[in-house]
Amino acid sequence: MATPEKGFWTDQAEVITVARRLNLRDLPDMTAETPRAAARRNKGFDDTHQQMIETAVRLISEKGVDSLSIAALARAMRINRTTVYYHFESREALLEAVKQWSAEQLTTGLSPSVPQQERMDFITRFVLENPELIKLWIDDFISTGDIRSRYPFWDELVKGMSETFATRLPDEAVDAEVYCVILLTSAIIGPRVFRNSVSPSSDIETVVKRFRLEQQRLLKHDELLKQN
Repeated sequence: MATPEKGFWTDQAEVITVARRLNLRDLPDMTAETPRAAARRNKGFDDTHQQMIETAVRLISEKGVDSLSIAALARAMRINRTTVYYHFESREALLEAVKQWSAEQLTTGLSPSVPQQERMDFITRFVLENPELIKLWIDDFISTGDIRSRYPFWDELVKGMSETFATRLPDEAVDAEVYCVILLTSAIIGPRVFRNSVSPSSDIETVVKRFRLEQQRLLKHDELLKQN
């Protein structure tokens, strides 16, 4: 058998081919990806995917939703459009990912595990700081479909309100579902209406404070204010 030339064994495909000819059945699969390598590759993919979403969010916030495209995202990140298409097959898919990101941010702010005052301030501030994203989210929020896809805590919120009203206001027939819709829409749409049409000169922190105080007053009136 001829001696292989220098560098022959560096080609894994040729190694396997020769091994098969020699019936070396126990030779390990050198082309198989190790768990550690797969983890590194997947982490790299996830990090890039998240970076793309966050860059898209920034572009929308700065220039509006109409400015977002696969090409615009690639330019902003200084990467090839092919790389973007590897993550998002179309502009619509990219927009859907941005909507999902926005919904996750709002869900975090509306989570019952977060202290009530923090929830109030977070939602008002997020709504005011991300008007273009909120437009996207509101379009989904008012469109036909299951509200749980926009607000995963819906069932928990309605159940909690129902139980609270039954305990604290047993003589009032409060419609918990309608009440929850009013809470969500006023918290998400209200700050934009106020800032755009009622008090355009107010800074964000002033609006946050004013909405917090009024929301607390309303909740106290309905015996829903939590001291935390």
